[in-house]
Amino acid sequence: MIKAKNLLDPPKILVLGFVILILIGSYLLTLPISTESGNGLSFLDALFTATSATCVTGLVVVDTGSTFTTFGELVILTLIQIGGLGFMSFATFFFFLLGKKISLKGRLLLQESLNNLSMAGVVRLVKRLLIFTAIIEGVGALILSIRFSFGMPTGKAIYYGVFHSISNFNNAGFDLMGEFRSLTPYVSDPFVTLTVVFLITFGGIGFIVMNELYEYRDTHRLSVHTKVVLMTSLILTITGAILIFLFEFGNAKTLQPLSFMGKTLSSLFQSVSPRTAGSNTLNIPDLTQPLLIIFLMFVGASPGSTGGGIKTTTLATLVGTVWSQIKGKGDVVLFRHRIVSETIFKALSVTFIGVFMVSIISILLTITESGTDFLMILFEATSAFATVGLSMGLTPELSPVGRLLIIFTMFAGRVGPLTLAFAIAMRRKPDPFRRPKGKIMIG
Repeated sequence: MIKAKNLLDPPKILVLGFVILILIGSYLLTLPISTESGNGLSFLDALFTATSATCVTGLVVVDTGSTFTTFGELVILTLIQIGGLGFMSFATFFFFLLGKKISLKGRLLLQESLNNLSMAGVVRLVKRLLIFTAIIEGVGALILSIRFSFGMPTGKAIYYGVFHSISNFNNAGFDLMGEFRSLTPYVSDPFVTLTVVFLITFGGIGFIVMNELYEYRDTHRLSVHTKVVLMTSLILTITGAILIFLFEFGNAKTLQPLSFMGKTLSSLFQSVSPRTAGSNTLNIPDLTQPLLIIFLMFVGASPGSTGGGIKTTTLATLVGTVWSQIKGKGDVVLFRHRIVSETIFKALSVTFIGVFMVSIISILLTITESGTDFLMILFEATSAFATVGLSMGLTPELSPVGRLLIIFTMFAGRVGPLTLAFAIAMRRKPDPFRRPKGKIMIG
């Protein structure tokens, strides 16, 4: 018989919480008040949009800017904010307002939702998380609002500034520009481009890292986790920007018509955005090397952030493991610290599940979307799994079954492959004994 406590452990509650939030959002988006047509969305389209918003993905089957009323857009924005920070963070916020203490189970849920290494100080971390979010989103909204005000009425500019600041800090990628254009009208605009890069980056490095950077003035030290996140993120950003600049330099549909500043800004933006925001200043179907974008999407952001993917720390651990094997060393060492075997096994598991899921979904989409180019299918499946939101144009054309497949992929990518696996499992307990060693040949 299954005990109640096994049905209500943190992974299961997190998965259930996201499901409930998605269903509430889906219902609201089917209401006539949510769409300009006055008919509301079909339930499947509403479910797709609500899942994409809650899982901070950004893939859309209808254009956000032209389809929804202000009410519908605010529903999407609310789902983005709650989904990005985690519903447990918002529950904690209301507990703060009511002056109530957080229970032990609540602290365990916060630890799980933030992917924190320990339960110590998790409530204080959430308090700072909410403050950091308010400050960063506020600064982003102010800059974007001022810039947008030069091309639209002030009220609309403020609304657009707030919407795009929240959307990009939470790595969601939803936009109000219309016609599926994202931020392409601002491809050479340093104010919009650099502000959004700033929002995506801070939203993607993780709240644990932000908290350590904030405390650095007092502690004068950074953990191995923070060092790995910052170094890996920097390498991916710089390398990605250089490669995009080189690959697209002569492409008449992307970089060629732009000035040198425009080329530099758009290359930087398209290097940052795939990890895992979904906004774009270049037309994605026109890129000459979408495989680079697929790789950046698959890696994604960092643990405890608003982004998805297998995470930067996973990539660093895998690279460190391979390098230690090449060098013939027994330990994996990053920043003069030995990485424990549990972390290596988790990195391998997350990567394998990610590759397996993207592969299976891609194969199924080749059946449901027969005749579609496989690279386009692979791009869309990776974007959904990593909760990115970049698209080569396939998502609005998906069949009903194809949309359900992408909905599941976005959901699994957001709650995390291991969290979903733990939630499905009936029990988790250590083996009662260790079996004898066995040797197999590899390579």
